[in-house]
Amino acid sequence: MSDEVLLSVRDLKKHFPIKKGLFSRVVGHVKAVDGVSFDLKRGEVLGLVGESGCGKTTTGRVILRLIEATSGQVFFEGRDVLALGKSELRAIRRKMQIVFQDPYSSLNPRLTVGSMIQEALTIHKLASGAKAKERVAELLTLVGLAPHHARRYPHEFSGGQRQRIGVARALAVDPTLIIADEPVSALDVSIQAQILNLLKDLKDRLGLTYVFVAHDLAVVEHISDRVAVMYLGRIVELAESRALYKSPRHPYTKALLSAIPVPEPARKTQRIVLTGDVPSPARPPSGCPFHPRCFMARPKCSTDVPVLREVMPGHWSACHFAEELAGA
Repeated sequence: MSDEVLLSVRDLKKHFPIKKGLFSRVVGHVKAVDGVSFDLKRGEVLGLVGESGCGKTTTGRVILRLIEATSGQVFFEGRDVLALGKSELRAIRRKMQIVFQDPYSSLNPRLTVGSMIQEALTIHKLASGAKAKERVAELLTLVGLAPHHARRYPHEFSGGQRQRIGVARALAVDPTLIIADEPVSALDVSIQAQILNLLKDLKDRLGLTYVFVAHDLAVVEHISDRVAVMYLGRIVELAESRALYKSPRHPYTKALLSAIPVPEPARKTQRIVLTGDVPSPARPPSGCPFHPRCFMARPKCSTDVPVLREVMPGHWSACHFAEELAGA
């Protein structure tokens, strides 16, 4: 991992309008992503975690402009992705790819595996004819499949094999950055480990950089260099993986970590049970968005919005009382 910043996200927002009535009048907005900022170094893996609905998947898709942002900036190799025209965006998309969550719906059932992978090579004019077929065979071998699998259709493969095909398709155009959108959540536990090991191996061999989106903190720990925890469209904690798991500095992160199953029956763990439901991103609470469910909430939390601040070198937290969690 180098010190060069590959991806820089600044105050990224995505608000979906809520429309009602005969004339579809806008009556509010769902603040799916509400001011996300982070830097990603070349060769680094950033884990993006949180409960369902926190905005982590939307963040990944807005970065790639699969969904258009409401506001903010996304710099990739120094260029603002959100300001690019169609032709410039197509050129830069070669370097920014995505592996989707569902290996069943993300593959076209009407195309053979070889045709799907070759399609990317054709669009970006990277190879054709015999050279394209050679590249397809090379990619399938790289992800642990056989060259003859190129002649088969998606329904002939298991879930784990389909996700390998999804990875091969993403690698076809030699990307630098891959956004992995919960790539193992739809798979059996034993298969999850195989796909995670594959992604780690490919990162080392090809020098890839990942934004790894997941809701399972145990999975994220296995692959990430740094972890960003999201809640209600915002990053509430950001730190190196080891530091975050050893000493979380946000109550939400601490509660999530307490829910990770421990494979030792004799070892007792104190589970922090969060009360209430996740607030609606259309009507976020005043002050700290986490305060209605927080076990540390005080009067200040309901009125003042905490900023994401550096509480230790490289460790950022959006909690008024982050320092109190150090010895908790």
